Amino acid sequence: MSNVETEQSEQHGGAPVAGERSTRAPHVDVLAPRDVPLGGPRAMRVRRTLPQRARTLIGAWCFADHYGPDDVADTGGMDVAPHPHTGLQTVSWLFSGEIEHRDSLGSHALVRPGELNLMTGGYGISHSEVSTARATILHGVQLWVALPERHRHTERDFQHHVPEPVRIAGAEVRVFLGSLAGDVSPVATFTPLLGAEIVLWPGATVTLAVEPGFEHGLLVDTGPVRMADTLLRPAELGYAGPGTDTLTLTNASDGPARTVLLGGTPFEERIVMWWNFIGRSHEDIVRAREDWRNASDRFGTVEGYDGDRLPAPALPNAVIAPRGNPPRR
Repeated sequence: MSNVETEQSEQHGGAPVAGERSTRAPHVDVLAPRDVPLGGPRAMRVRRTLPQRARTLIGAWCFADHYGPDDVADTGGMDVAPHPHTGLQTVSWLFSGEIEHRDSLGSHALVRPGELNLMTGGYGISHSEVSTARATILHGVQLWVALPERHRHTERDFQHHVPEPVRIAGAEVRVFLGSLAGDVSPVATFTPLLGAEIVLWPGATVTLAVEPGFEHGLLVDTGPVRMADTLLRPAELGYAGPGTDTLTLTNASDGPARTVLLGGTPFEERIVMWWNFIGRSHEDIVRAREDWRNASDRFGTVEGYDGDRLPAPALPNAVIAPRGNPPRR
């Protein structure tokens, strides 16, 4: 997925808990989404909750787009031409529909509901994403993970994983990264991470054991859902900082509520994020853009896509400054 919201960079001129539980409810910040066109002004729209001025990252999660349910017959679906990435991993997770993925590593895969596709950009990769003829309703999330400094020039990679659903009292959990509810994903990451889809039964309350060193974000797809004592409406993202060993989620609706729980250790590095690139300086971004414009081997070639690749947008007339999270309370 390509980030067309290029102005967002700052510029200068566990298992269910049994027995004793934590009594301190975490403070939860509510991050509201904003609508962004995907791939151009006439394309399908997505709801973006990361990054924003109030918070750049949750763990190493640095980008969260939530889209659908989108009727492909009305909108034309998804057609994102080949575009580049550096310094990050992309995580594709669908609730419904089907997307064809092609990349310059030679991967040709389908993104299906409940199946993880994780692509590592590292020093450079390019890929395309197109909804298939079988996709009638597109609905899911596209997430990015920032790579730490010592790994941000790593080799291209692509991993696929189908997590088994885990039934617990009041919910069903699919763990695609990290560990939760007694399940562990085999997918390797460069920083400690958690990614899981949690479907809560109507009116259910679930308390989950989580890593106390992690910060967590709960993206609500259908709801509303309470995260600790805070009500989150559909498309909102709730943020809880480190320091708690449990998270309590309550379905405040009379139907199933679907959420995506993200977590990780606080990412202390400041990053520069512009278009589809993550670097550490303005110069990193300028270099990556020029390499893409010049069709450098750095990003390779996507075979099998019928059309031209995405052009790089113009750089802002200012120095793009590194960003980090606000100081922790």
